[in-house]
Amino acid sequence: MTFAEYLKSLITPFNIIVACILCVGIPFYVMRYLQGLIAVMHPSHEYPWGLFICFGLLGTVPLSATGFIMASAVYLFGLKEYKPLVRMAILTGFLGYACAVAFIFTDIGRSWRLYYPMLVSYGPQSILFLVAWHVALYLSTQFVEFCPAIFEWLGADRFRRWALYTTIGATIFGVILSTLHQSALGALFLLMPGKVHPLWYSPYIPVFFFISSIWAGLSMIILVAWICKKAFRGRSDDHFLNRIDNLTVGLGRAASITLFAYFAIKIIGVAHGHHWNLLTTSYGYWFQLEIFGFVLLPCFLFAQGARYRNVGMIRITSIITVVGVILNRLNLSLITFNWNLPHREFPKWTEYIVVLTIFTVFILIFRWMVNRMPVLSEHPEYKEIH
Repeated sequence: MTFAEYLKSLITPFNIIVACILCVGIPFYVMRYLQGLIAVMHPSHEYPWGLFICFGLLGTVPLSATGFIMASAVYLFGLKEYKPLVRMAILTGFLGYACAVAFIFTDIGRSWRLYYPMLVSYGPQSILFLVAWHVALYLSTQFVEFCPAIFEWLGADRFRRWALYTTIGATIFGVILSTLHQSALGALFLLMPGKVHPLWYSPYIPVFFFISSIWAGLSMIILVAWICKKAFRGRSDDHFLNRIDNLTVGLGRAASITLFAYFAIKIIGVAHGHHWNLLTTSYGYWFQLEIFGFVLLPCFLFAQGARYRNVGMIRITSIITVVGVILNRLNLSLITFNWNLPHREFPKWTEYIVVLTIFTVFILIFRWMVNRMPVLSEHPEYKEIH
């Protein structure tokens, strides 16, 4: 292929959309560092968090639970039939956490001091100190878990063998870290009972966050696997393509069970707080939309899809649940936050552009890695010995 033919092959609808997003978004991202946060957002004392934290951190972390769910299912619980999805799930989780760190990097005032909580200025009494350490360690752990694919791509057989030796240990360490930091993010809201609406506030928030991360991770695996099947068919082997539909049914069944458990403890949370009377307020109707429309409804749709092996229904339902977990985090941290104030503040339009830009960059990284590394297929030199 000549260079001119290569350039012509880059002109696709996806690349054109990506180029437009980056051309618009990168200047705003540069403005954030040249002129400060105020150039792209308008934080206040009442609403200090914008989309970078509410969506970028709180929304992407539960969706990045893909790695610990699939790795623990295959390597700890022995569900070997799900092995074709492991590397895709770990890569999705790794880039998801890296994306969350990128949003934190964008939001904090002195980004170059991001390493301070780990190395310089400790704050062991702060929940955010706990979250920072957990996210940093888990990001490193997921990188180690994905290293075999990188070493296969590089042809570094000795390093690949060493990386494989760490698989079980890294998986156990990752499960511990994920359990702690998913619930710790919820524990953060225990510090602000007067600002979180009573229907969303509960002493069980850490439990809510952890359980919701499980069905969010399962839904994300279903959704990403569906996208990979459509967009990376040429990079997928028959082992992946032939089994993806059956595996999707199993994932849908598991998502249905965890959604029902989550719905049950949410109702227990309302009963425990004696907040039944708040269900008929405007915030109560919004709460009912979240809990019935994005939890109970997909719970039944997943169950229906799994029972009749309707893969299409399961995949469409995964979109609903991904939106649902993001809506839940936005409700807690932004939409109903400081609910008793007389005015509401919403993110500046430039925040949406910067968020879309960062998200697009990580989609490009995912595409670059899947197109080069053995993520959806077995490397020809290592077949049957993974």
